[in-house]
Amino acid sequence: MSGTSSNMQGTARDLGGRAQETAGSLTGDAKMQAEGLYNQAAGQVQQATGQFSDMIKSQPIVSALVALGIGYILGRLTS
Repeated sequence: MSGTSSNMQGTARDLGGRAQETAGSLTGDAKMQAEGLYNQAAGQVQQATGQFSDMIKSQPIVSALVALGIGYILGRLTS
């Protein structure tokens, strides 16, 4: 799945979750409200994943250097 596709699906899931939460709030259905909150969070994570994927594709060298730096720091902290 491409990053842009993931962004759009995440946005749709987030908006659907907002509508579901609102409907649950209006009807007093706590389960529907909780499912709406879950879908909002899942949509936001999906959007972030898509943005991260797009960044890696557009800047692979920078991404590799960042990953290398994080790996080095974690290695130093755990040794």
